[in-house]
Amino acid sequence: MNDRHYFGTDGIRGRVGVEPITAEFALKLGRAAGTVLSRTHERPRVLIGKDTRLSGYMLESALEAGLAAAGADVVLLGPMPTPAVAFLTRSQRAQAGIVISASHNPYEDNGIKFFSAQGEKLDDEVEAAIEAAIDAPAPMVSPRNLGKASRLDDANGRYLEFLKSRLDRRLESLQGLRLVVDCAHGAAYRVGPRLFEELGFHVTAIGDEPNGFNINAGYGATDLTALRAEVARTGAALGLAVDGDADRLMAVSADGRLVDGDDIVFLLARHWQSRGVLRGPVVGTVMTNLGIELALKDLGIGFERAAVGDRYVHQRLRETGGILGGEASGHVICTHKASTGDGLMSALLLLEVLADSQRTLGEMAADLHRLPQRTINVRIEGNARSLLQNTGIQAAKAEVEAALGQGGRLILRASGTEPLIRVTVEARDLAVVEAHSQRLADLVRTTADSARGC
Repeated sequence: MNDRHYFGTDGIRGRVGVEPITAEFALKLGRAAGTVLSRTHERPRVLIGKDTRLSGYMLESALEAGLAAAGADVVLLGPMPTPAVAFLTRSQRAQAGIVISASHNPYEDNGIKFFSAQGEKLDDEVEAAIEAAIDAPAPMVSPRNLGKASRLDDANGRYLEFLKSRLDRRLESLQGLRLVVDCAHGAAYRVGPRLFEELGFHVTAIGDEPNGFNINAGYGATDLTALRAEVARTGAALGLAVDGDADRLMAVSADGRLVDGDDIVFLLARHWQSRGVLRGPVVGTVMTNLGIELALKDLGIGFERAAVGDRYVHQRLRETGGILGGEASGHVICTHKASTGDGLMSALLLLEVLADSQRTLGEMAADLHRLPQRTINVRIEGNARSLLQNTGIQAAKAEVEAALGQGGRLILRASGTEPLIRVTVEARDLAVVEAHSQRLADLVRTTADSARGC
């Protein structure tokens, strides 16, 4: 999907202190981005937001310096959810937005991703132009034409009003409902609890004390242990968890049942179809559980699969005219509501479904029956995509696919954000799922060890 050197499926990401996540590279990247933007705008304006990682300060300063050296003005937003940066880039008529975040990864990692003037992920052509400019000679502009930096007043308040404006109806019937909101010690630690409090919910916030090192650590969409415990302790109606940059949402019902991105997409699709507002097919990914596809088809709703990554879901929605898509990981994209996936927006839309249905989250989630599915992540040193071309792995893959037939699926892929190969098997029989997934994972692991000479 993307064979460039720096940009992956979700921007540029890696371990802090190891290129490309260094101050030196961020300086070059800022200058390259400013140079490319200056080709079409005399004095481009670029917004920069970040999550709560300590390394964000370093990368923010380096990007700011590089952009200014190329003649671009910078607007600093401070800690802000990724979708907030997308919205503000569009509403402030900036030429680009930058988010400094490694999303759901631990604090030792960080990343840099860009939004276009429309608040969408950059086109591949623009990313390629920035890559080409990174190592090319780029003299500083004249002292008179250097860029300057400023801060946007009340960025959080602007984003909150945007979120509330996306609701089709008010949520009076839910006012006073007890919610637990898990902010992952990340970018939504202020704006998340404030949003639901302003809408009249009784909010218990957790994961809202970032210290630069605890982002995603035991909290948030990637670890629901604390959320489940707090929902049980407080007797809350449900719990909502975003990840470190708040573009994902996971929910748990009062009895602790997980409601992931696949579930949320299904519940929204069914509700919007009943109201006559759903357009086009729903778009999932190759990882979407087959049970979701079958349930949507039973409702007469079209379903299509894209490659893993929210940018590819968004791209397929544009191609098909659809408005709703997402991933089990919690990315939910509603193109008629926002230009990118937004965990807090997804939470509001889910609450809107609850208000209209007068049912609990657990009751609605019980309507959906998935096929048993298991994913095993195998950590790889070296080129994961090359390893997948190994003849032994390919032969085993073909055998498993033949054994599953039409009653199941196998997905064997390299992660776009981590050094992992993901082995996913789904079928109607759990024992079949367990046996095939473990066999393939063991084969991938031993093949990788052999390739390293272990």
